[in-house]
Formats: sequence, C-alpha cells, structure tokens
Amino acid sequence: MATAGSILGHSVLRREDAALLVGGRPYVDDLEIEARSVVFVRSDVPHGRIISISGGEGVYTAEDLNIPDMLAGPPAPSHFGRPALATGTVGYVGDPVAVVVADSLAEARDRAERVIVEIEELPGISDPMAATEVVFEVDPIDDPGALDDADVVVSFRYVNHKIAPAPMETNGILAIPNVDAANGRGRLRLWVPTQCPFSVQQTIADCLELDIDQIHVVVPATGGGFGAKGHAYVEQVVTAALSVRLGEPLLWIESRTENMLHMGHARGQVQDVQIGARADGTVVGMKWSVTQDAGAYPDIGAWLTFYTKMMASGTYRIPRIDFRARSVVTNTAPTGALRGAGRPEAAATVERAMDLLAAELGMDAVEVRRRNLIETHSDPVETPTGAVYDSGDYLAAMERAVELVGYEELRAEQAERRRRGDRYQLGIGVANYIEVTGNGPSNDFGSVEVHDDGAVTVLSGVSSHGQGHQTTYAQIASEQLGIGWEHITVVQSDTDLVPRGNGTYGSRSLQLGGSAIDRAAAAVADQARQLAAEHLEANVDDIAVYHGEGLGVAGSPDTVLSWQRLAELASEPLAAECDFDQGARSYPFGTHVAVVEVDTETGGVRQLRHLCVDDCGNVINPLLAEGQQHGGIAQGIAQALWEEMVYDAGAGPRTTNFGDYLIPSAAEFCDFETHRNNTPTPLNPLGAKGIGEAGTVGATPAVQSAVIDALAPYGVRHLDMPMTPEKVWRAMTAGGNGGSVSAD
Repeated sequence: MATAGSILGHSVLRREDAALLVGGRPYVDDLEIEARSVVFVRSDVPHGRIISISGGEGVYTAEDLNIPDMLAGPPAPSHFGRPALATGTVGYVGDPVAVVVADSLAEARDRAERVIVEIEELPGISDPMAATEVVFEVDPIDDPGALDDADVVVSFRYVNHKIAPAPMETNGILAIPNVDAANGRGRLRLWVPTQCPFSVQQTIADCLELDIDQIHVVVPATGGGFGAKGHAYVEQVVTAALSVRLGEPLLWIESRTENMLHMGHARGQVQDVQIGARADGTVVGMKWSVTQDAGAYPDIGAWLTFYTKMMASGTYRIPRIDFRARSVVTNTAPTGALRGAGRPEAAATVERAMDLLAAELGMDAVEVRRRNLIETHSDPVETPTGAVYDSGDYLAAMERAVELVGYEELRAEQAERRRRGDRYQLGIGVANYIEVTGNGPSNDFGSVEVHDDGAVTVLSGVSSHGQGHQTTYAQIASEQLGIGWEHITVVQSDTDLVPRGNGTYGSRSLQLGGSAIDRAAAAVADQARQLAAEHLEANVDDIAVYHGEGLGVAGSPDTVLSWQRLAELASEPLAAECDFDQGARSYPFGTHVAVVEVDTETGGVRQLRHLCVDDCGNVINPLLAEGQQHGGIAQGIAQALWEEMVYDAGAGPRTTNFGDYLIPSAAEFCDFETHRNNTPTPLNPLGAKGIGEAGTVGATPAVQSAVIDALAPYGVRHLDMPMTPEKVWRAMTAGGNGGSVSAD
C-alpha cells in the first residue's frame, strides 16, 4: 500500500515503547496510590456443597455483599448467571468463595489462609464428552445427505485441548471510591487492565446498581490480554463493591497460580468429523458434531461454536455441510476467548481433514488443497455455513508459500531420509486458513481535533494493550491532515475522556477504530479546505494539503496557510467525530508451512522452518504487522507442541503454574519467515483486514501436520496435540494413531 510521499504502508517504530521500557507508563500494581489489599479465598475442590465458611476480621462472603449475579452471554440461559462469590456450591478449583481485606498483601494472605471453608465434595467432571448439562446449542445446519456423492469418506475425532491465556500481567483492579454507600451518590474510579473499558464500566455499574456515569474506568499499561481480558471478572466486581462499602481504596492483584486456575481457558472442543470426496480428490461435503467444554460458569466460551460453524468450510469449495454443536458444563475453569476464539478450532480441523483425505487417496496434500480452493474473488462469496467472504485470492497465498519454502525440494529430501532410515525424519505441514475479523459490533468511535497551536488530539473507542495504536492511529491522522505524526496525541482507554467505544478484540482495531479516525480526520481536512478556499478566494477543489506546512492552492506553495492560522480563522474548533460502521466482517487468509525434524529415538520435535504468507489487505505499518505475525505464530506453535491445561478425571487441575504448564521462550522457536500478499477489502476506507490472530489460526495446524507427516512411515495417521516427545514416541512405536481415524 506504500506510495511516495505517504506515511501509510511504511514501517515506523512504535512510539509507545519508550515509556514502557523506562517505566513511564505504570501497570496497575505500580500505581503509587495508597490502598488496602484484597485477597480471595478459593475452592480447593472441583465440585461440592459449601457447608460453612469461617469468618473473622476483614472476611466477607456472598451473604455479606449481596451482589447480583453476573449474567452470562446472550446465548446462555439466564440461570447460568455467575455469582460474584460462590453460593451453595463450588464449580471448579479456584472458584472464589470469600474475600479478605487487610492493610497489606502479606496480612491479607495470612488472613485468607486462616479462613476455613468446609465443603461436602461432589463428583467432578472434566471430560466434556461425559458431561450431560447442555448450556447452548448452535443453530444446526441439517444436511444428512452431505456425503451421498462421495467415493471415499474419512471419519476422525479431533480434540482441540484447553489452553491458558497466560498473559505477562495477571488480572487486577485498583478501586478508589467517592461514593456515599448510604445513598449511592458520587463516583467510583477504577484502574483496570482490560481490553474493553466501556464493557467493564457497564458490568460494574449494573452489579453495583449505580448509574454508568458514576463509574470512571481508566486502563493503565496492560501486559497482554489475548481476548481473556475482554470483560469484567468477578474479583473486579467484588473489589469495586467492597471499596464503596468500606469507603476506601482497594487493590487486588491476581497471583500466577490464581491466573492459571481462573482466567478464562480457551479452545476445549471435541469434534467428530467426516469428509467425503470423489476419487479425484474433489470434496463433496463434510459432517461435524462438536462438543464445546464451556467450563463451570458458561459465558462467552459457551457460544464460540458459532464461529467454528461459520468457518467450517475454510478456504475451500465444500458444497454441502452438516453441522451441529453443543456446549456443556464441566468442573473446569470457565472457557473464554483467546486469540482466534472459535476460528482456530475450525481451521485446525478443516486442515486435518484435507491431510487425512490426501493420505487416503494417495495424493499430495498440497494438490488436494489446490483442487478444492475457492476461486479468486473481489465480490462477496457466501459459504454453506452463512459466512460471506469479502475478497480473497487463496491460491496465490498457497502457491507463493510452497514456492518460497521450496516444497518440492523438501519432499525430495524427505524421501531420501526415509530411504536411508535416518534417525531424524523430516515432516512438512501446509495449512491454509481464513478467519472472520471485525467481530462484535461492526462500528467504533473516533474523533480528531486540531488545536490553536496546530497540535492534534485523536480520541479512539478501542483500547490498546500492545497493538501499537498510538503509532498507527497517528499515521492515519497524519496522512489526512498533513501534520507530522509527532504532533498528534492519541487518547484512549479512559471512559471520562472518550465518550464511547467497543474495545479491542477480534482483530477489529484497525479496520473499525482506524477507519473511524481516518474518516474523522478527512472531515477536519475538508473543514480546513473550505476555510482556506474562503480566505484565499479560491475554489475549494483547488485547495491541497501541503504536508508539514498547511493548506493552500495546489501548485502555489506561497499561498499556504498554516494549521495555526486556519484555527484562528475558524469560528468553531476544527474537529470532527465518526462512528464508523463497516456493516460486515472481513476475512483475512493465508498459508503457513512448517518444517520439522522428529527424533525417532526420543520423539523430540525440532522446528527447522516456519514460513507464512498472510493476506490482511492493506497494511498501515508493516513493522507492526510483522510483530503481530510473530506473536501469533509463537502462540500457535506453542499449542501444537507444548501448552495444555491438564485436569485429572475428577477435574483436579494439574498445570497450575509455569513449572508444569509449558510456556516456550524464544529459544524454543526457529526463525519465522513472514510474508504478506495484499487483497484489500472493499468494506472500509483503509482496505484493511485483521492480522492479530492469523498466526494462531494458521500456525497450529501447520505444525501438527508437519509432525504427523514425519511419522507417516510408522503408520501414524493422526496425533492429538500437544505433540510432546512422549506422545510422539508412543505413537511411533505403537505404529498407530494417537487419535481416532477411519475410512470408508
């Protein structure tokens, strides 16, 4: 997208990093505000009836606080509303049952340890296939004859295991009240590390029965969210309520173990799938039966099967799909959103289906994909699941990826290693993906104002927690106004300073928030053109923006009026706001290729290469886009090889800290080879789609396929993730599947 004289499409260093590196932007736990400490007492059993809770100084239970239930998301029945503190029963290990307030964190922890909670233990369920309480069923697609025209049908079970978001910064809140507990008057200021300040504001106002304008939410520096910080947590509601009740500032900071037990886990689907094709590899249909583990208190995780259903045909022409999904209650941590949220679950299964079909037909995995990809389109294409793809060139992404990686040469090397019987066998995995972005409301807010001194303030309704909004939004405003981006201040994440917004999630920030700023800045530029035309007695169509100078008659630089002068001439502020509504979702896509080496003596997996060709439309800042690619790939590979939330049969958690939940470091990864194609979307003025979740959608199936490909000579057709050395070795030595596959 880069053009001469434009700041868009060029790599610009992130302007927000310096403050973070030197401590200029504090995290919530760094705020120098005197506050008492809050610690929660949690259930240490997965399921049971609460018999009694011992009290004591500064100890509060649900009965003491009388906070209304936090209601589950719209698809879930209202009776699944979650209590702020457990009442009657506990649903999982980590379920908060009481809260302690003390003058210091150490004292609060000591008091919490002395609280005795008597619980009559009940059977716990961790296996969603054994669960019987259904909370949500997605609207099915009924096509019982979807496979009738198939010459071959492959059936398999795909387990997309639960993983933890594990952000660098755990959850927390600092609450400072100025509210009269007796009459409810006054305001409550909250510092919350969240992706969606307006959502948190609304939830806490509802639970505390205050007017929304009585709640002021400020988002400090936030150490990652990945979707898991997209809503208010019960601890934040309780801390806010207690601060009002006690009339004093309170601080709650989650420990790492609490975070692992409690912050919304992700994925957790079991999928029974059939794919049917003709003998030449042309797919005729698929059947899906999905069970979603919603955890103990269903909320957003209960309806993420909606997105799995939407993306169930991937990038392929699959004319017929039969799909049904149910979400069930277990005694595990509630399931939430994590970088992809329902879309990685679809892509992983579609790509496994393509690999299994290729193996059954004796065809190359790339060739099967090539025969089934949707043709290049610039007009919308609707799939059997109801998704409407805006634009795409899926074959171009795949062909470029396999060419760049040297696919044919790798296959030749693989064949030679197999012939020699080498200890280290080569595996190659190719995965195409497409995902839906711009989720949630299709609109967001932005405003732009040029001040008397020529400086610019941009307000945005989204909330950055690592995406680089301070940089990209300044670039967008600078492009329209011709004012250097160093003179542009971006304000967000404060419900007093920004009038409204929907937050950051679903790869929506640039296409919605960025487009709102683009349109608002364009409106301000139009105001300035009109002023300049009137003052210069020129036609408004002849007025041009002179970058770094102001506005004047095109081709006559001596006529330029500075922005300061234009502000003086204006009878009203040079300002505009925009609630940009895209009206539809965009669908970025691409291809990932993973090359691995499997040690046949130990089962160890070593990554040799990981290459991607992502297509997210027009790119505003390539450097930031590449950073998103890297982060997503790392998380995607981590799920394939290492990360897993493990529960025993009775729902007891076994991965409660970083000692047993395997978070990889940079040393565990190969270099990532990132490339991009450009198929702009017609849905917004920037032509931009999302990029933040591409890696977690595309990388995971590519790596899984690569490992299984290396094991093919040993009779392995499928292996469930994570593909640990033990699991790989057992599958290889058993000469069978680490999963369930059959063919008709």
